[in-house]
Amino acid sequence: KTAYEIHRWLEFRRVLFRSKDLDLNKKKIKKSFTFDLHGYSLNDANTKINEIIYQAYNNEVGKLIIVTGKGLHSQNEKNPYVSKDLGILKHAVPEYIKTNRELMKMINSIEDASIDDGGAGAFYIYLKKKITK
Repeated sequence: KTAYEIHRWLEFRRVLFRSKDLDLNKKKIKKSFTFDLHGYSLNDANTKINEIIYQAYNNEVGKLIIVTGKGLHSQNEKNPYVSKDLGILKHAVPEYIKTNRELMKMINSIEDASIDDGGAGAFYIYLKKKITK
């Protein structure tokens, strides 16, 4: 792993235990975490999202904000089989999650992000509560 990846992982762990969202409808505190996938290849992004979801679920994080970007700087124009109008991560990462049965067992829903959290360049993952035996 590169120093940058290690730094990102340590930042994730630090924020994970400190970050909380107030869910006013349910009057309880809900942990949340934001992760930015800018600069990741599709393979690396899918691997990282897999790690993030498992880590967040195991640490009872309720909401993930995943920033993919809008794909404006994507290299799609070099691939004749990919639409020039679509960013790779913006569409492929949510699709990867939705087609992964093991990940979907931990997820309540995947939704588009509000403009405050990145709008068209981000999405939310709402995680289920971890079942403890």
